[in-house]
Amino acid sequence: MKIDSKRLAKLDKEYTGFLKADKLDAFYEEFDIPFAAGHWCAGDFCDRFAPDGYNSDDPSFSSDVIAQIERVAKAGAKGIEFHENVFTDEKNNIVESRIKEVKDACKHHGLIPTNMNTNLWTHPKWKLGSVTNANPRIRKDALAVALQCVDIAKAVGCKTVALWAGADGWDYNFQVHYGIALQHFIEAAIAINTKAKEKKLGFGIEAKLHEPREGNLVVSTTPKAMLIANVVNAACGGKNMGICIDYGHEQMYAVEPADMVHSAKVFGVPLVNFHVNTAKLHSNDEDRIVGTGDNWRQVDFCYAAIETGYRGWFGLDQFTYRMDPVKAITLAREMLGNLMKKALQIYARKADLKTAQKTGDAGNTIDVVKDILM
Repeated sequence: MKIDSKRLAKLDKEYTGFLKADKLDAFYEEFDIPFAAGHWCAGDFCDRFAPDGYNSDDPSFSSDVIAQIERVAKAGAKGIEFHENVFTDEKNNIVESRIKEVKDACKHHGLIPTNMNTNLWTHPKWKLGSVTNANPRIRKDALAVALQCVDIAKAVGCKTVALWAGADGWDYNFQVHYGIALQHFIEAAIAINTKAKEKKLGFGIEAKLHEPREGNLVVSTTPKAMLIANVVNAACGGKNMGICIDYGHEQMYAVEPADMVHSAKVFGVPLVNFHVNTAKLHSNDEDRIVGTGDNWRQVDFCYAAIETGYRGWFGLDQFTYRMDPVKAITLAREMLGNLMKKALQIYARKADLKTAQKTGDAGNTIDVVKDILM
């Protein structure tokens, strides 16, 4: 992001009111806010109540990746995230022609490939875990997928590669040996990080409390993810491995997302990526549109990103089942922009806020931010 006194002075002059259309575009450009969207945000959505998808009644709707790329661009994003299985066939072989096709489409639409996510949860092979599976053969296969993901990320032009171990965890007490599962995960992370370093790519893991596993996932919380990253970096040398903070995942266990941003900085753990969305507190990961929840909390998160000097992407990860995906991504971009505007307005008063924070009195800090947030 580009933040200086000259730009901040424009907030209350050129960027007044709710930002939309051309003024929103100018704001994103002025402050160089890197907004991306996962290709999946622009596809069809299905769940156990509508397994054929919510757009299956529209024969003109395509969930092909090229159609998704077009929708992401149409919604105004500048970057796009992918899953590695977009680029492989049913035997998990890389399809070189697909990589070229996607790169050409991104270039045509002016989109930057940002992050490559490793899909190790949709195939029934991973139902009892991928890199932590009790079966060593399945663990080996899962690691091969993850390592291949690094190659795909490099080929597509992404700067980072990520692992969210969605199938790795448990559903019932005593189902797995927690310590052994964690050790398996760390061993896999060391191997992936080693290859990512060789390819000059950042590597990050993403925490989530539960879902799809009904107990917990092996990397259940962001503090645990930070501990793992530090263990892996100690083994590999340097600080190549970091974390992705998914805003909705933090809501699931009601931790303060802004606190996690600052904690990563204090603990020396790189923030590789953000996934932005929202969700209800102590709920599942609904992946709702940005800015439709507690905006004090979400502006605080944006402020933390600014204050700590976050340099990564704000990657949209949302599932708007019953909405037109272009409209939903457009709304999310619009809402995030206006939340970032409020965070920047507070940042322009950072001296006053720090003075108030030194008193430890919430009344004093609320006095600083209330007219911006209300």
